[in-house]
This record gives sequence, structure tokens and C-alpha cells, in this order.
Amino acid sequence: MTRDDVQRLIDIIVQEMTMAAVVPAGGRCGCHAVAHDCCPDRLRGVVDAGATRVGVHAAGGAPDGIAQLIDHTLLKPDARRQDIEELCREAAHYRFATVCVNPCWVALCARLLAGTSVLVCSVVGFPLGATTADVKGYETRRAIFDGAKEIDTVINVGALKSGDLVTVQRDIEAIVVPCRDGGALSKVIIEAALLTDDEKVTACTLAKAAGADYVKTSTGFGPGGATAADVALMRRVVGADMGVKAAGGVRDLEALQAMVAAGASRVGASAGVKIVQQSRG
Repeated sequence: MTRDDVQRLIDIIVQEMTMAAVVPAGGRCGCHAVAHDCCPDRLRGVVDAGATRVGVHAAGGAPDGIAQLIDHTLLKPDARRQDIEELCREAAHYRFATVCVNPCWVALCARLLAGTSVLVCSVVGFPLGATTADVKGYETRRAIFDGAKEIDTVINVGALKSGDLVTVQRDIEAIVVPCRDGGALSKVIIEAALLTDDEKVTACTLAKAAGADYVKTSTGFGPGGATAADVALMRRVVGADMGVKAAGGVRDLEALQAMVAAGASRVGASAGVKIVQQSRG
């Protein structure tokens, strides 16, 4: 995909976002008098822009469903082996979607969680995203070899802010390709707190163009974490056929519900146990 192709995709998405902004929540389209999100003309435009599936994201869910939204996360540099073992015990007990850990712990987590429904997620190029694409590609392949089924990678933020979109897209593709080959999901962290809204749109568009499975708000190590506004913006950009992961500062059930209502389909949290316990009253 050339830079001109990427720019055309960005223009299409921005036009869709602008149209959506003038329709109140729950409003109906003027052409068919149906809910705006179900308008045939609008959905045709989404498909023409590249969507292969359109779905509706619910904002609620049963308590057990809450756990399935959560990547149970421990990425502190001083995490000990016993901390990782406890993380895995909690994940198996509460049935979280994944444990999200640094690459050095992937093999251990894969052994501890074998036979459970919990997958292992690893981070790549973390937390700065400033390593080269080939290094990120190797990190990805090694993590998958060790047992990771999901990869969260940080984009080259400096290249994005320099307007070097080709470098950013190649950087993302360096993770997406080995993930696809290895049967793992790819999540692209844009570190939203460092970006303008226009840059967030561009970052999400590049992730979509590269074939990533998710876009993710934050590392949790940057100047800010997930916000509902960023999640909503990212959801509007990528449409319904990609996942959106909110991470950074989601510490209770209310915060998780706000992210899901804004469009998140996965949440990264170190407070997963607390959140599930709150959901159970």
C-alpha cells in the first residue's frame, strides 16, 4: 500500500467520523428511517472502505463475561517469578482472556496455563517502540515460539510524528506477518497520550492497513493511560472488524464499563481480580 493509498483511506475514515458526529446517539438516518449504525448506505460505505465484517458491540455482560474482556497484566520490570506464578493462578481461577507479561516470562506462563482457557500475551518493542522493525519481528517470532498467542507491540512513535508513514506501516507489518504465520493475534499500541487526534487517526489507519487484529491505547508506562474519548475515536477509525484494547489506568469496574461503552473489546488491567470481584457484588 502506497502513501497515497493510506491517505485516501484516512480521508474516507475521517469523512465517516464527521458524518457520525452529527447524528445523535440512538438517532435514525434520514434516508431509510432506521438506526444510523444500521443504515444500508452507511454500511455500504464501511464495506467499500475495506471492512469484511460488521458487528455490534454490547456495553454490558454477565460477570463471567467481564473476565473474558480482561488481559490480566503484570509488566513491572521488578516482577519476581513468584509474582508471575500468582498472576497465572489468578488468571486460571477467574478465567481471564490472557495474562500479559514481558517476553522473559512467556515460556513459564505457557507451562503454568497449559490445559486452561487462558492464553499468554507478550509485549514487543516495549515500552518505547523505538527498536527497529527487524528486531520487533524477531521478538515476535521468539515470543510465539515460547508459547505466546497474542502480541502487543508499540509503534514507532517518532516516525509517526515525523510523518514517515511508510516506516510506521513496515514496522507494524514486521509484527503482523509473523503473528499471522504463527496463529497469534496482533495488537498495535499507539501510545495515544503522545499523539494528536489526527495522529491517532493516522496510527489506527496504518494498523488497519497493515492487517493488525487490534489497536491499543497505551503501554501504561507513558504520560497517560486509556481514556473513553480515545477508545471512541479509535473505534470510529477502525470500524467493527478490528478489536480495540484499552489499557493504562483501568482500575475498577466502573472504568472498565466506561471503556467498553466507548467501544473497547478488550481491556488490559493489573486490577483484574478486583474488577471481577466488583462485578460479582
